[in-house]
Amino acid sequence: MRLVIARCSVDYDGRLTAHLPSALRLLIVKADGSVLVHSDGGSYKPLNWMSPPCRLTEHPAGPAQPDSPAQPDSPAQPDSPAQPDSPVQPDSPVQPAKWTVTNKAGETLTITITETLSDSSVDLGIDPGLVKDGVEAHLQELLAEQLHRLGDGWRLIRREYPTPIGPVDIMCRDHTGEHVAVEMKRHAGIDAVEQLTRYLELLNRDPLLSPVHGVLAAQTIKLQARTLAEDRGIRCVVLDYDAMRGIEREGTLF
Repeated sequence: MRLVIARCSVDYDGRLTAHLPSALRLLIVKADGSVLVHSDGGSYKPLNWMSPPCRLTEHPAGPAQPDSPAQPDSPAQPDSPAQPDSPVQPDSPVQPAKWTVTNKAGETLTITITETLSDSSVDLGIDPGLVKDGVEAHLQELLAEQLHRLGDGWRLIRREYPTPIGPVDIMCRDHTGEHVAVEMKRHAGIDAVEQLTRYLELLNRDPLLSPVHGVLAAQTIKLQARTLAEDRGIRCVVLDYDAMRGIEREGTLF
C-alpha cells in the first residue's frame, strides 16, 4: 500500500465530470490497483476513487515547455564564437506532477500535485479478512443457499464480493438478471443502511454491473433504518434464523 500526503486538485471525467480544488489530501494506492483520495473529514468515505482494474500513470514535475515560434534558418557564421547555453531562470514556470488513473471503461481520474509532504509504501501482506460472529456468518451462508427467500429465480454470484471499501456480503442476480448487493446483519440500524449505500454508490459506477440494487437482510431492522433504506430504494428483508436452519419453534401447531 502506498500513502501519499500531497497538496493536489482532482478531476474526474467519465459518465459525469467532477472537480476537487487544490487542498492537502491523502492519496492511497492499493495493491489491487485502486486509487482513493481522502480528506481529513468525511469519516472513511473517500472524496473520489477509481476501482480496479485501472492503470496509474505518473508524470513527474518539471520545467514547463512554452510554445515558441519557429525561427527562420540563418546563414552559418563560422567566425562567430560559440554562445554559452542560457542559464535556467529561477522564475521559470514549473509543470506540476500529475497522476492519470484510467479504468477499463475509459473513465479518468487526474490528480495534479503541487506539493508532496510524504510518500511511503508498506507491504501489508495477505489480509485474513473480516471475521464475523457465528450467527451473522451462518446467516450469510444460509441465505446464499436459500436465495429463494429473496425471490424466485435469484442466482448467487459470490459471497464476500470484493470492493475497494470492503466486501459485499452477497452479490447475486434477481429474476430479471440485474445485480443485487445484499448486506447481512443480525440487528440492522442506520449504520447498516449507510454501509450498503456506500457499496451501491461504488458498484453502480461500474458499467458492467450497473444497475445494482440493494437488499438489507437482518433478523431485526430498526424502524429508523427501515425508513431510511426505503427512502433510498433499498429493500428490507427480515430473516427467520430458526426457519432457515429448519428448526421448528415449540408451542406452534403448524
